[in-house]
Amino acid sequence: MPIMYNTGEWFKVRPDYYRKVELATPDWPLDLDLEYMQVAAAPYGGPLAAIRDPTKLVPVKGTARPMVRIFDTTGRETGHILWNHGKLIAMGWSDTEELICVQENAKVFVFDMFGKEKELYSIGDEASVTKIVEAKVFQSSAGTGVAVMTTSGRIFLKQNSSKTERKLQIFQLSIIALLEIVTEGRNSYCLLGREREVIKLFPGETVGTITANLFEKPHDRIIKISVSYNHQHLALYTNTGLLWLGSVDMRQKYCEFDTGRKDMPLQMEWIMNSDNSEADAVVISYPSYLLIVNRNADRSDFPYDPIMFLVAEMDGVRIITQSSHEMIQRLPKCVENIFAVNSQEPASYLFEAQKKFEEKSYKSDEYLSMCRDRIDLAVTECIEAASFEFCTETQKSLLRTANFGKAFIFGHNPDEYMRIMRILRVLNTLRHERIAMPLTFKQFSHLNPEVILSRLVFRKHYAVAIQVAKHLNLPESWILEHWAYHKVMNDPNDGEVARKITEKFKNPTVEGISFCNIAEKAHQAGRDDLAIKLLELEPRASLHVPLLLKMRKFDRAVASATQSGDTELVTKVLLEMKMHMMLSNLHMTIRDHPLALNMYKKIMRESNRAGLYGIYNTEDDQKAIAEYHFNNAIENKDLESNLSVIGNAYTQARCTVEAELCADTSRLFKLQKTLSAKYNASLNGLSVHDTIEQLLLLGELKEAEKIRNDYKVPDRRFWWLRILTLAEQQKWDELEKFSKSKKSPIGYEPFVEVCLKPGNAREARKYIPRCRENRKVLWFTRANYFEEAIDCAFEQRDLHSLYELQKKENIVNDGNLLAKTCNCISLLETRK
Repeated sequence: MPIMYNTGEWFKVRPDYYRKVELATPDWPLDLDLEYMQVAAAPYGGPLAAIRDPTKLVPVKGTARPMVRIFDTTGRETGHILWNHGKLIAMGWSDTEELICVQENAKVFVFDMFGKEKELYSIGDEASVTKIVEAKVFQSSAGTGVAVMTTSGRIFLKQNSSKTERKLQIFQLSIIALLEIVTEGRNSYCLLGREREVIKLFPGETVGTITANLFEKPHDRIIKISVSYNHQHLALYTNTGLLWLGSVDMRQKYCEFDTGRKDMPLQMEWIMNSDNSEADAVVISYPSYLLIVNRNADRSDFPYDPIMFLVAEMDGVRIITQSSHEMIQRLPKCVENIFAVNSQEPASYLFEAQKKFEEKSYKSDEYLSMCRDRIDLAVTECIEAASFEFCTETQKSLLRTANFGKAFIFGHNPDEYMRIMRILRVLNTLRHERIAMPLTFKQFSHLNPEVILSRLVFRKHYAVAIQVAKHLNLPESWILEHWAYHKVMNDPNDGEVARKITEKFKNPTVEGISFCNIAEKAHQAGRDDLAIKLLELEPRASLHVPLLLKMRKFDRAVASATQSGDTELVTKVLLEMKMHMMLSNLHMTIRDHPLALNMYKKIMRESNRAGLYGIYNTEDDQKAIAEYHFNNAIENKDLESNLSVIGNAYTQARCTVEAELCADTSRLFKLQKTLSAKYNASLNGLSVHDTIEQLLLLGELKEAEKIRNDYKVPDRRFWWLRILTLAEQQKWDELEKFSKSKKSPIGYEPFVEVCLKPGNAREARKYIPRCRENRKVLWFTRANYFEEAIDCAFEQRDLHSLYELQKKENIVNDGNLLAKTCNCISLLETRK
């Protein structure tokens, strides 16, 4: 049969088993006596804050000014706060391990766990004037809230203490003795104890729901109220020692228990179950005495140190004293099944079978036969029980048992076994006195590994955090970034910091590292030289250029942006520089970066022409200056008056052709003015081509010839102009005369074309014989001289043209022409 194992700290509160788990013993400083202190401890193995209790007389050692001292669970002091702000009413911890201190004048101070002030805000003017008598720091799904009660009986509640989500509700009541907060989802309401009544008050109400006569036995008043960690159960304690347990809505009563004690209890907290989210018992602390009462009105009690502090957890209650640190839990069912005396569960038999197997005893097979039918359940319970254990030897024994048992399960999936083993290694590391985070498996699963890593990083346990991340296959880059932030803020040697960061980040297994984030921290700390060294390590220009701009390192920013080739990034840099630099300095900065310079020119061309001229002037770019003046002149329709300036700029730029064109254009403008006045015609602003055309239309052939010679107009262009103008004026005789003046440089087809355009086929016929041989048939056809076209095609032996002519409608309709075409075709085909 199974034997008793690891059950020394078990105790029974019928019908359930509970146990005390011993955590790392705190080593408090010699000058710290918890008996005279007010203590606020954070859940999930977090830090605790202690300040001298002003209601107790104690010899003052050192300074008389109150001091809030912050410790981890091993008693190591992590920080302190010299409290010179006013009377402190209450302290509490947020879900991000920030210490929240509520002052009598309604001011709320927020500190980190090292005593550094992070935030200060006020509950409100009215609360500040009337003063606060009681305050509660509470947790909800919306965050960490603060509720206060003033001397006038008004209650102010902030659902979330963060700056961006503060909400204020006011309750109007008479003076209240007790205050407790209950949260349901994202909403919260108050439970208030007044004499023998409990009042439930929701936001916006001025009169709450009063519940009286909860107790059957006589009493004077309720002196303690406790709501369970999950806000589902309520415990009330009276001045006569009566304890009432029930649901938080007070509709269900679990039990009423007479503790038999008349002294004032120190604290009262519910014990949450490890297996689920229920609560079956409460822990009540008295000086030197601890009482546990469950729903069935059964009890268990222990003598304790004179002073103790209870910390409610999601799966138990921690007890902190001057010399010990323990946790009371309801015993997990899987642990009870394995280690309980006379247990008949398969997991217990499997545990004994594994022990006998190690002892090489034949009884191993006997125990194994008792659980073989349900061995899969036994293995699962052993793995689960190992996760609930704090003792590493017990963990190993249970995991060995599970490993032994799964060998008898065909196709067993080892993923859960491996997962639990990995998490236990992490938990054992966290529970070590150097880390001082005594988390349970359930707490670890609730917080999730990312939050655990964040807390390790905040405590500056970077090496442990990186190893935990690797062990759980989580990214470690952000941990290294935080380590780098710490180095930036605390190491004064820029070169050494840059070297250490480079060495750490060059590991190829580390991904997602951004040097820019670290460089920005360095800039915020006023260490721009270090920031620049770090930015040089960042290969992505899109990340480090914005910080360079923020640091006003424009020369480096423009160099990085142009090297990246990203035009949008270059444009962003240029616009930023334009806002913060003088134009002359900007020009000098970007002149060595062609891409940036061209982009800037484009920007200025679209937005500020004067600035563009300044760039050209700075660079002494005469060609660009000439083009600038030319574009302005065209837009302003004032080219003539600017030609000399444009020409001079082109001359200085050694652009000979452009300078000559400017000079020629200037002469043309003067000539056009003279000719316009002479012939009473509008020639101003015309091109050379159009000027010659207008003169030909006016009949001024000599003037046209002169301009032609002066501006070296090609013969082909001039002949075309002459032919077109004569045809337009229908001067056919002059056209014929012009065609005979000399050999046409453009041939004679243009003559035919201009004659056929107005339909003068008779004039066109004069020029067709002078056209190229292979084009005569075409022109005869277009002039409707079909007989000549047939003869020409026959002479040229052009069967293709004859076939095409044969299809023409005019020839088809004319029998003689059609016969002639067919005859020519047959003759040519015969000759083949």
